[in-house]
Amino acid sequence: MSRTLSVHGSRHPYTPGHFRGISARADLAYRDVMGLFGRLRRHRPAAGGRLALPQDVAHLEAFARSRPGVEAYVEPRTAVTETTVVLVASTGEWTRRRVAGPRAAHDLGRRLGIPVYDAQVVGYPRRMREWTRRRREADSLD
Repeated sequence: MSRTLSVHGSRHPYTPGHFRGISARADLAYRDVMGLFGRLRRHRPAAGGRLALPQDVAHLEAFARSRPGVEAYVEPRTAVTETTVVLVASTGEWTRRRVAGPRAAHDLGRRLGIPVYDAQVVGYPRRMREWTRRRREADSLD
């Protein structure tokens, strides 16, 4: 796989590792090894996290069916946790659970007939923060 490449007006043969100063053979070996690790990393849960369980989905379904005006907010996978969904009721009460991924979150919303939003884009509703504040105040009085 040798091509001719013009560099500073002169013509040089180009091989895959040419600009890194390594041979084409070493470059291909590097790609094979890094590709292997990349494939392994894609299928592991986030560090310290766990994959979504059927109980997580069951909890989300029960929450959505037992409260009025529920909306779903999808939170992206991070280095610490897998993709999660926050369900927020019209009262501000909320719950968070892991899901298998963004597509699973949207499928859950479609199945339950609730709107699904990307939390990174739209943020969280004010009623959620107010409900959390009220809970903290009530807990501090006890």
